[in-house]
Amino acid sequence: MSGIYIHIPFCKQACHYCDFHFSTSMKKKDEMVLALAKEISIRKNEFSNEIVETIYFGGGTPSVLSNEEINFLIAEVYKNYNVVENPEITLEANPDDLSSERILELSKSPINRLSIGIQSFYEEDLKMMNRAHNSAEAINCLKEATKYFDNISLDLIYGIPGMSDEMWKQNIETALSFGIPHISSYALTVEPKTALKKLIDTGKIAEPQDEVASNHFMILVETLQKNGFIHYELSNFGKENYFSKNNSAYWLGKKYIGIGPSAHSYDGEKRGWNIANNSLYLKSIQDNILPIETEILSKSDRYNEYIMTGLRTIWGVSLERIEKEFGLEYLDYLQKQAQKFLSDDLLFIENNILKPTAKGKFLTDGIASDLFYLNLEE
Repeated sequence: MSGIYIHIPFCKQACHYCDFHFSTSMKKKDEMVLALAKEISIRKNEFSNEIVETIYFGGGTPSVLSNEEINFLIAEVYKNYNVVENPEITLEANPDDLSSERILELSKSPINRLSIGIQSFYEEDLKMMNRAHNSAEAINCLKEATKYFDNISLDLIYGIPGMSDEMWKQNIETALSFGIPHISSYALTVEPKTALKKLIDTGKIAEPQDEVASNHFMILVETLQKNGFIHYELSNFGKENYFSKNNSAYWLGKKYIGIGPSAHSYDGEKRGWNIANNSLYLKSIQDNILPIETEILSKSDRYNEYIMTGLRTIWGVSLERIEKEFGLEYLDYLQKQAQKFLSDDLLFIENNILKPTAKGKFLTDGIASDLFYLNLEE
């Protein structure tokens, strides 16, 4: 089973914290939709023996596309690939694009999962982040969306400067009040070359504090688990049968094709990424050339990726798989490196699976980098 990811590189305005690839000019939107359809067709041979289980519209803001454009791209996938009978088809959307009429229209389309970028229910947070929606739109779109869609995910950001623990709890409670079955939540991070970085450097916004983010994370995990959510990946929580199939495929090392500028692909042995420039992408596709760079992953690269993704998920890192796929040398190295984390109660081993403890979860990425295998064969 595999997935198709379609990157829609347009946004109405730039969020201050975002470093994804997008353009706020819609001038080339029509041209881009045709180019995406063409790339979908050009790459069909890569999946000649694969069955597509998920189609995911990410971005950018995919909800800036019309329903006709979305349906056209889905039809192109069906035309060129072998798709399972009931695929998970997700549309990332912002509340300001989800009017009652639009939600009703979407419910009649093949889209069967919405991922809504709420981020916060507080007006001051939304303004600080330069989100295109306001608090009332966040509430209204969830009221409407839950009438027509059962499979909904929403995004929340924690560790925002000035957000108290109480405010954060209220954000989570508001999300829960809609009966949403999936929540993705991320710490506010300051990426270089973003407006947020500039605002912090000039003293207009306070810098996010690790301690605050760590506290918010603990509150999030505890509250959602009490409410029947499974913490199946570091930033993702789902009720039973509502895990994101698309994202789970990434973490479980399944194959996927990324369509569109800046989109990434993976076939089990090599990773590829499309050029992150709309004009160059369009020109290349028009010339029937895939604007993609690829790298073949070494054994160490594949091991490191498995450590990183495994530790972030409830599936953990299988010591048996490490030995079978990478050999004893890698297993010995992992056990040696993991020793201090096991002693500090940050990792534990159960049924031959290495996992982070509750205390270790927030530190997962740092722990993983200490377990990485460096320069053994390169």
